[in-house]
Amino acid sequence: MDVGALDEAVELLEKANADLEPELLAAPAARRLLATYARAEKLAAFGVAALARKLDDASAIAKETGTSVGKAKETVATGKVLAASGELDTALRCGEISLDQATEIAAAERSAPGAATDLLPVAQDEAFHVLKDKARAAKLDAEQHKNLAERQRAARSARSYSDGLGMVHIHLSFEPHVGAPIVNRAEAEAARLHRAAKKANREEPFERHLCDAYATLLSAKGHGRTRRPELVVLVSHGVAKRGWQNVDKGELCKIPGVGPVSPEAARQIAQDAFLTGLFYDGEDLRHMRRWTRNTPARSSLRWSSMNLRPSTASDASTAATGSEPRTITWSRIPPRGPASTDNLNPRCWPCHQAKTARDRKAARLRPPDP
Repeated sequence: MDVGALDEAVELLEKANADLEPELLAAPAARRLLATYARAEKLAAFGVAALARKLDDASAIAKETGTSVGKAKETVATGKVLAASGELDTALRCGEISLDQATEIAAAERSAPGAATDLLPVAQDEAFHVLKDKARAAKLDAEQHKNLAERQRAARSARSYSDGLGMVHIHLSFEPHVGAPIVNRAEAEAARLHRAAKKANREEPFERHLCDAYATLLSAKGHGRTRRPELVVLVSHGVAKRGWQNVDKGELCKIPGVGPVSPEAARQIAQDAFLTGLFYDGEDLRHMRRWTRNTPARSSLRWSSMNLRPSTASDASTAATGSEPRTITWSRIPPRGPASTDNLNPRCWPCHQAKTARDRKAARLRPPDP
């Protein structure tokens, strides 16, 4: 390698910095110059990562690059992946991606060899947060079969500290099945606070309302309600059939949008949850059935239209009880089972209440085994 040529490039960059007066540049010229500086930074990043692999001394690298030791360790790890992944090595060597992008891709590549092939186009075409989410998903999916649940359990933590303004910072690390419902409840409470503030013409950034929401929840107060389930776990049938012991390749046991959870945790959640059976091909939903006494939202229009019929099966019961003929409720036959219109019988409210009492006395309201 011609070190002298690199020294000359550095001297030219130093001269360019000395001559740079951004206030005198028009916006188009500033954009072009910014792109040039960014490419120079990406090209230099390859040398930093490659040499970090050679030195393998996080403290020395942190001191030389002016970063934290943690960041230096990530750079060393990225450099080691470059040696094994030709695609990632070429992309960083040619200045097509940044060191931060390479670090995200390298983390996924270590867990799921070949992931760089899918992630490099994302790095070049999408925002950084999109790449980070996709790289994280690839890493978690690959590690679900490598004692991920035990490592998640061991990684839970809590710490707090005060900053220069006297603000108290609280950092909590929860397992996915514990943290997801807490976040959903807080966001629902924050949405309620946001609506109330907007109505009172004292609207603030949503993150401030979210902070207030967490404070409210931690003090066991709050009225936030979410229209979606607080926690959804997607589990392959094979996992449950084998006794919730393990997740085989190609199967799922995860919280959508969050990540994998252990089969044991999913089993505990399933003991007090609504069950929805799904048959799907990729994203193409083939069939769905829900085991619950609640009405599926997509069927509500059909049931509403049934209320408008000129004559219903509830006519006899309304005549016998003397209740208003238009006051119709929908009774399930049997009281528990897949939610559909096939097991519904229209009744007046007194008849519905009487049937519910009979079903409860006969112990027919207990959910069936999945």
